[in-house]
Amino acid sequence: MKSGRYIGVMSGTSLDAIDVVLAAIDAQGLTQQASYSHPVPAALRQQILAICQGQTLTLSQLGQLDTYLGRLFADAIMTMMRRQQLSSSDIMAIGCHGQTVWHEPGGEAPNTLQLGDNNQIAAATGITVVGDFRRRDLALGGQGAPLVPAFHQAVLMDPEERRMVLNIGGIANLSLLLPQEPLRGFDTGPGNMLLDAWIWQQQAKPYDKDGAWGAGGVVNHALLHQMLADPFFSLPAPRSTGREHFNLHWLEHHLARSPGIAPADVQATLAELTVKTIVDQVLQHGGCQRLLVCGGGAHNRLLMARLQALLTSCRVMTTDQMGISSGDMEALAFAWLAWRTLNGLPGNLPSVTGARAESVLGAIFPANRYPADG
Repeated sequence: MKSGRYIGVMSGTSLDAIDVVLAAIDAQGLTQQASYSHPVPAALRQQILAICQGQTLTLSQLGQLDTYLGRLFADAIMTMMRRQQLSSSDIMAIGCHGQTVWHEPGGEAPNTLQLGDNNQIAAATGITVVGDFRRRDLALGGQGAPLVPAFHQAVLMDPEERRMVLNIGGIANLSLLLPQEPLRGFDTGPGNMLLDAWIWQQQAKPYDKDGAWGAGGVVNHALLHQMLADPFFSLPAPRSTGREHFNLHWLEHHLARSPGIAPADVQATLAELTVKTIVDQVLQHGGCQRLLVCGGGAHNRLLMARLQALLTSCRVMTTDQMGISSGDMEALAFAWLAWRTLNGLPGNLPSVTGARAESVLGAIFPANRYPADG
């Protein structure tokens, strides 16, 4: 088995930062050793947001963005390595998810696109990179997402307790770790995505710290009911979604039908939308004894309080309390998926994604460790 130190890199739909983690991985498990959060330049963030919401661009612009993101991921990795005094020979491989700019798992030609040229990362770091994790599952008839539930099962499954793992990133997704049942996982709907978009438009803030602005508003139930009528929420699993569906245009469409709502009340209603769509799925699948929350939303006090209020028979807590960093969970998962790929092990679960078969995931970009000049 190709055991050793692996680096995981994740830039999620929330676009808040690039998460880089260092972990020691072998057949017995995973131990996190370091983490680092690298900023995303504001101009680049706006470019990505525009693409995710359907803005047209030239092939040249798309190619340049792919290169810029690859360089940015490489910078993030090298910064973390310098801080940890690591050289390329210390690392077995990098698992890089890339930046999703479009995810369309339905229709005649299902597709998903993650940008960030892995060749740039391999060339800059001298380390083997594993990337492009989602498209093999899509080719096998799956959703290509979510891929993290398999990791949740590996590190948080309990043989007796009914557990669910909730990741609240830009999109919220749920992993059902239920004893004696096949692992299942799916997107519940928007997580922080609409909350972040609205506070950015109204207050030029990247996110609602602690959920304080939303907590000061009042839920508008007419708007909430209208948003809950979106067809996505009635789709059966497997299902996945992204910013190409739930975005500021989507919100503005609903607000146009319900004018005059105070901005803080819109924020409160969006928070309730996130919570309600999560809770509905938890209860629909039989509930749980423990809901383990990770992702940026784990720090939103309003979301966490509402989840606990509506799930009275369940203990709502962060994965930090179980020894797995809530902020680093997804980056750790892609380090683990890179380990599985290099060892020829499948990374997807058909019970989660709907693929017709398990498969090794990703493409491998071998290291180029260049000899010294001369």
